[in-house]
Amino acid sequence: GVSETDVETPYGRIHCTMKGLPKGDRPVILTFHDIGLNQKTCWSTLFNHEDMSEIMQHFAVCHVDAPGQQEGANTFSTGYEYPSMDQLSEILPLVLKQFGLKSVVGMGIGAGAYILTRFALDYPDMVEGLLLININPCAEGWMDWAAHKISGWTNAMPDMIISHLFGKEEIHNNHDLIGTYRHHVTNDMNQFNLHLFVKSYESRRDLEIERPIPGGIFKTLKCHSLLVVGDSSPAVEAVVECNTKLDPTKTTLLKVSRPVSPPPPPPAKLTEAFKYFIQGMGYMPSASMTRLVRSRTASGSSVTSFEGNRSRSHTSEGNRSRSHTNEGNRSRSQTAENQRGRSHTGGSMDGTANSKVDQAVPKSTEVSC
Repeated sequence: GVSETDVETPYGRIHCTMKGLPKGDRPVILTFHDIGLNQKTCWSTLFNHEDMSEIMQHFAVCHVDAPGQQEGANTFSTGYEYPSMDQLSEILPLVLKQFGLKSVVGMGIGAGAYILTRFALDYPDMVEGLLLININPCAEGWMDWAAHKISGWTNAMPDMIISHLFGKEEIHNNHDLIGTYRHHVTNDMNQFNLHLFVKSYESRRDLEIERPIPGGIFKTLKCHSLLVVGDSSPAVEAVVECNTKLDPTKTTLLKVSRPVSPPPPPPAKLTEAFKYFIQGMGYMPSASMTRLVRSRTASGSSVTSFEGNRSRSHTSEGNRSRSHTNEGNRSRSQTAENQRGRSHTGGSMDGTANSKVDQAVPKSTEVSC
């Protein structure tokens, strides 16, 4: 069943869509979209994919639309003060209360990923895991601000949003896709409301997270996290930077060879990775483990490929792309040898389910596909 509900908040009504019924004490998947999108345009392709059916048997899903971004949204009054990114994260406990939910596994893109991360930092007991696509934990710098201002004088808002959602490669080569989303932003979104949401995201502050140090005082995510980005995404450097600030025993970085544009592609690989991620949290039977387990290395090598062992440079650091892990110079031949002598039935992705086994060797896993 599908139910749509408007949740009352201090910042007006928030449109939410619940699919399925919460199952006991099991968390619900909570999604939040990026600027220029809403829950339908952002998540429909992924959640309608056949590979998501197995996950949907175990979880209910709650989609949250940012204020005024849903289909057919009324225009806010001129004096309406749009909530900040921090205030949007403060709305989410009200959403959980509305539906009687105790905890969630968050799934967000761009602005939505930022909001869910802020929510997890402030309410760690309510968030059991996060899938964060194109997460940028940093405030917009003054050079970015100036560039956006100048761009705003010469380009329409749809062009600015397209440059945020898509990498240059996709903008130049995939004209049909870009045209589809440009039409959506221009004709389907409430332009006044959209401008307010974009302005709120551009005014975000640093998440102020840092990698934990034994015996030190730090602020970082306490839940398991799966970071996802495309090799040519405009957010790739920000995502890699975010990875360096999270607990390496609870974090996995997944990079896909094609750009990660809305809706999150490729659905088959993303749903597979997400399935193993939540299975590693103990919420899905290990019998469903298939291709990823056979392809990953047992001892947490820096790079594992779904399509074979390929190492690619994915940031401007070139061959230093492994510097944010502690596995460094371990050869793949060693990890492959270890794999043959080790069982995988109790784990999913390195740095998540296997963190209890390998706590003595902190690492954040990097998976390429």
